[in-house]
Order: sequence, then C-alpha cells, then structure tokens
Amino acid sequence: MQIFGVDIGGSGIKGAPVDLERGDLAQERFKVLTPQPATPDAVAKGVKEVVDSFGARPDRVGITFPGVVTGGSTIRTAANVDKSWVDVDARALLGAELDGLPVTVLNDADAAGVAEMQFGAGRDHKGTVLLLTFGTGIGSALFSDGVLVPNTELGHLELDGHDAEHRASTKAKEDHDMSWEHWARRVQKYLAHVEMLFSPDLFVIGGGVSRKAHKFLPLIEGIKAEIVPAQLQNNAGIVGAAMAASRA
Repeated sequence: MQIFGVDIGGSGIKGAPVDLERGDLAQERFKVLTPQPATPDAVAKGVKEVVDSFGARPDRVGITFPGVVTGGSTIRTAANVDKSWVDVDARALLGAELDGLPVTVLNDADAAGVAEMQFGAGRDHKGTVLLLTFGTGIGSALFSDGVLVPNTELGHLELDGHDAEHRASTKAKEDHDMSWEHWARRVQKYLAHVEMLFSPDLFVIGGGVSRKAHKFLPLIEGIKAEIVPAQLQNNAGIVGAAMAASRA
C-alpha cells in the first residue's frame, strides 16, 4: 500500500510518498508555492499538483493543515491561510479534488509531533514533550507520556501584546531582518512563557529552521527543559500525515 503525505504551509505545499517502516520519505519531496490568496479551492489544486507530480496514484493521502482541525475534517482556524477556510469540510473538499482518494486531515504541528515521537527526537521520551515548529507561524504539539493533546496552537499565546508567532516565528525574523542573536532572545522569551505554563521535560524545535539549530539553540539560556532540534526536520509533517492516513 502506498501512503502519501502532504504538508500545507503558509508559504509552501510539499509532499511525497512515505516509507512508514523507516519513518522517512520514500522519494524526494515535491513542493509548490502556497497560492495567494490561499483559498480552499486554490490550495486544493496545489495539493493535487503535488500528488499528481509523482505519477502513480497512492492508496491513501494524509494532509496537514496550518490551523485547528476538529473531527478529522472541519477547519476551525486559519491564521496563515485565507479565512474562508473556517468551517470548511477539508476532508470532503480535498478528497473530491483528488478524485475520491481516501484523505485524512490533521493539524500540521500535530502531524510533525507524531512523527518526531515515533521516529525522531521524541522517541522513547515519557513525561511532557512539546514540539514547536517555527516557520510562517509557530505550531505546537503537546504530548503527555506519548499521548497527543491535539490542536494546542500555542503560537497564538500572547507575547509582548502580540500573537507569539508575530514576534518569534521564522517569518518574523526574516520580515524584520533580525540577527540570530536577536531572534534567539525572542525565542528564549517565548520558550520561558510556554515553560511556565506547561513545565515540559523536553522541547523539540522543528520547522525548516531546525536545519540551522546550531545557529540559535546555543544562544538560548535559562530554560530548565532539555531543548533539541527535530531529527526529521522539515519532513516531519509529511511523515506524520502519512502515519495518520495509514491508521485511518
């Protein structure tokens, strides 16, 4: 059975077939830019382009969404895509666009977290583990003894009077041309706030910036929890989406 994972982000839509025994991509991923505006129909066409680019029709497709997903289908928030996504039945929309393929939809950071807990930096960790993905926004996946608490969306906690992701996301770093040192101070302040609320044993830092963890993690001080970069890096969402699809 071929399981395909797609990760919808605020800036890109990427996907690949996934080898679920290894917890890795079976082929090099394919990516398209997220359409602007990122309306449901436009994003669905981007997802189809990614899936179709591999030729062979998969048996199942797991798809992440950058917002709250309830009941495995209904979109409740859409901070980094078009607001017209709210209340959309994403499973029905995307399944129809993919010509009736069985589709599973879940929060993007939850997908990344599930993958990291089974195959990556969170493997065999008990207690409270919090994965944070830094990209267009800040996604979060919270685990207690390996069990996911879905749709936490902790990037929207208030920090200095703003959504935290507007202060400490990778996009904020790029938009304001921050140095690694300046950005690390903002990430540190955010981590301290989250640590005060949840007292995690482990922070896993994911998203594309995890490839450059050596540039900013050593600059972060005063956090009691262990902090490690995601091992699956920016492929975690694709792998986690496929994992969810295989279990549906």
